[in-house]
Amino acid sequence: MARTRCRGDNHTLAAAGRTRDGRIVTAVNAYHFTGGPCAELVLIGAAVARGAYDLDTVVAVGDRDRGVVPPCGRRRQVLFDYFPAVKVIIGTSDGLRTLSIGDLLPESYVWAEHQLDDGEHGPPPTT
Repeated sequence: MARTRCRGDNHTLAAAGRTRDGRIVTAVNAYHFTGGPCAELVLIGAAVARGAYDLDTVVAVGDRDRGVVPPCGRRRQVLFDYFPAVKVIIGTSDGLRTLSIGDLLPESYVWAEHQLDDGEHGPPPTT
């Protein structure tokens, strides 16, 4: 997908996710000079649009033969918030590795634990 769909400066990264039931969802980033969603964030929206709420594994690949690209801190946090058990395939000097999102984001901020009690999100965290 990165080779065939990522052309020019607007789409430079492709992502794929596998759901627990084996379905594959794909996406590309949507760069714009004002900002824009990363491929993994587009992947989350594409997965939800297809009724896939349980991503098991994700990977991102760069265009121009850059290979597997690990998620940045922002994407790690979003993946952790949506799918705290998801595994992420990353490239290392020794080849590909699969790590849990928690291993990629140690001592992470847990968004759900810091929401106010508004009757919809549960009680506030205790101190």
